[in-house]
Amino acid sequence: MNSQANPYVGAYPVLKGRRRVWREIARYVQASSPNIETLIELGAGYCDFVNQFKAGKKIAFDLNPEMRQYVADDVDLRLEDCTTLPNIASESIDMIFASNFIEHLEGDAVDALLERVAQVLAPGGRLVLIQPNYRLCPENYFDDPTHCSVFDDANIGEWIARYGLRVVEVIPGLLPFSMNGRLPKSGILTRLYLMSPWKPLAAQMYVVAEKV
Repeated sequence: MNSQANPYVGAYPVLKGRRRVWREIARYVQASSPNIETLIELGAGYCDFVNQFKAGKKIAFDLNPEMRQYVADDVDLRLEDCTTLPNIASESIDMIFASNFIEHLEGDAVDALLERVAQVLAPGGRLVLIQPNYRLCPENYFDDPTHCSVFDDANIGEWIARYGLRVVEVIPGLLPFSMNGRLPKSGILTRLYLMSPWKPLAAQMYVVAEKV
């Protein structure tokens, strides 16, 4: 792979900071799930997570065709509505990851998505979510007007459990509410933050559920 064949590698200097931050987040997630053969990312955007997570087969869903220029060569980008996970076989996926995604869906769409997630995950497969925790950021939660549903570290587990997934980990505050602050986008600082028991401004929760 080279930078001419894949613009994501070595280009777009504005995004390099994002990439460094997400490399550490991918490393954090991978530490507890080291042997993932098939990964799906929902609402992948710039594909910073899926590009850098190690898996045998990687699928990214996003509706924005402009994301084609950011996806790595080993990622299958599908420009489709991921709430129904079209053309994904039952019990064929080891991990489904989403960051700042399901709060943008209405309740019935969340239900439809979680029902499909439970179908396509293999036994022991994982759903991993990073998203705002309303309990920790009520004054900022609706700064984004496209937020439709309210989730916190109490109700997210109840919602997921409706579909036969067992919640195995909930960290109420893993990351700051937004990456759009003035601090530099540093991989080292992100790693130290993730490792630290003290996380100032943390308002993004981390949720892991497994298919029994």
